[in-house]
Amino acid sequence: MSRALPKYNRRRVAFIGGTAAVVLSGAVIAGSALAGEPSKGGGAQSARTLADPGTISCPDVKSQLPAVPASAQAEVDRNLGLLDTQVQEANTRLRNTVGQGGPDFVQNAILGPLKDKRVSTIDRIAIAIGRKGTKPQGLDALAPCALNRAGGAGGSGTATAAPTASAGAAGQQAGGQQAGGSGAAGGSGTAGTISCPDVKSQLPAVPASAQAEVDRNLGLLDTQVQEANTRLRNTVGQGGPDFVQNAILGPLADKRKSTIDRIAIAIGRTSAKPQGLDSLAACALTK
Repeated sequence: MSRALPKYNRRRVAFIGGTAAVVLSGAVIAGSALAGEPSKGGGAQSARTLADPGTISCPDVKSQLPAVPASAQAEVDRNLGLLDTQVQEANTRLRNTVGQGGPDFVQNAILGPLKDKRVSTIDRIAIAIGRKGTKPQGLDALAPCALNRAGGAGGSGTATAAPTASAGAAGQQAGGQQAGGSGAAGGSGTAGTISCPDVKSQLPAVPASAQAEVDRNLGLLDTQVQEANTRLRNTVGQGGPDFVQNAILGPLADKRKSTIDRIAIAIGRTSAKPQGLDSLAACALTK
């Protein structure tokens, strides 16, 4: 009997062998393609991180206040409400900036400016109480807030995202202030100089009883500008096009506004309170 396969069987074997080769090749190609894909688990984790930025929580101020004089109650309540609004705005910004920048973004752009605003607001509460009673001390310790993540992370802000752009009050840009120029400093080799309107020359006659407090706050305005110029020099090349406005000029305007407000309040205790000084709060970057 011949050992050669019949013609039909030879064709059948060739067909089956070719089909198996095609299937095997397809499996190899599919496996190679899948090997290059990122882990689905990692993508889901990343999505969860972006979708859940956490929540900013702050110490309760109201519970730490002494008895509030009736004459100060309205002002204290108004500022307590402002504290709540500030936290809400910070949480909104936290959600709206998920995925931005570097490891210190939340601390520099949200928690830091929020603390500055809370310091000023808490200070106004203490001043209001102190007009008719004993001014409470140590309330500034309640100003810093923390970032609480779903997983229990603390408030350093280093686990979230976006570049070292500190701070909130970008909306307080002065009419004559050029945002484009301020942004250029963030990416150029020359820092420039921050200049601010002179407040002292715009004040009315200062009552003798308010002179010391006014002088102290005028000195603080000078210190704030010096600190801002130091930070400007130390951060040359950092951040994006809006870094100087968001991280330096905006927070400086907030601080100046609070300081100028204290000057106006001090003068207004024994004479007419000056109006319109807030327009002197915004500063500009000059090259």
